[in-house]
Amino acid sequence: MVKIHKSAGLVVFKGAKPREYLVIRYGHGHWDFPKGHIEAGETPEEAALRELKEETGLDADLVEGFKDGFDYWFKEEGDNAHKFVTFFAGEVAGDGSGVKLSHEHTDYRWLRLKEALKQITYDNAKDLLKEVDGFLKAKKA
Repeated sequence: MVKIHKSAGLVVFKGAKPREYLVIRYGHGHWDFPKGHIEAGETPEEAALRELKEETGLDADLVEGFKDGFDYWFKEEGDNAHKFVTFFAGEVAGDGSGVKLSHEHTDYRWLRLKEALKQITYDNAKDLLKEVDGFLKAKKA
């Protein structure tokens, strides 16, 4: 049996010059972006903003026009599971200093693109960050 999961997340940034991205450390030790399950009746956008608030205490404004995602397989209780994650880009107001991590996370960092790419654990998340950064640069042009 294959379990299907649908999640939504946010690539959060602050500032423009230099732009910094928020990466968070999950309890298992990997570094990634805030994300979580889409609950019944929620849109992916609502889920992404809710998860950001629950996991970091932050609010963000979604950047119009950016939506991307990836999927991956993993084992869950001995069964194969397939997760689909939809991501948006979001800008926090101010300096982003109000981060309050949930019990699921152990650390966070605001990092410029190059440092964030080194910090993030998984290649699919690194590729997503490059997509967001390119989108934001093109949008400003």
